[in-house]
Amino acid sequence: MLAALLLGACSDPEPLRWYTDEQVQIGEGVFQAECAVCHGAQAQGSDDWRQRDEAGHMPPPPLDGTAHAWHHPLHELRMVIHDGWNNMPAFGERLDEAEIDAVIAWFQSQWSDAIHEAWLEYDEHGQAGHGPADGSDD
Repeated sequence: MLAALLLGACSDPEPLRWYTDEQVQIGEGVFQAECAVCHGAQAQGSDDWRQRDEAGHMPPPPLDGTAHAWHHPLHELRMVIHDGWNNMPAFGERLDEAEIDAVIAWFQSQWSDAIHEAWLEYDEHGQAGHGPADGSDD
């Protein structure tokens, strides 16, 4: 039994998430009401999310950790939801800051620990892999 406790103490700790379980629960409802129509009920995005439409816009990407959302630090994710981006409408007049954070909490709760750890690096350094900070559209 002592060996099991020692081995458990030596393992890597779970990556800490910035949000609470309550935010995730609230975020799921807000996401389903406001975001799922475009991003899908499981945040899976559009099947053709990598292909520009006739107007040159990118379709809604997955937010479930399988696309590039994890390349954006938290302040950018908040900004995109608040102000809109590409073909996504702004939600700043419909959602308050707590609801925006809850939506982010919900879709980030879908991310694996490995994706979340990689995102923490982007967030810590304020780096962006795509989007408003580097002028790209996706």
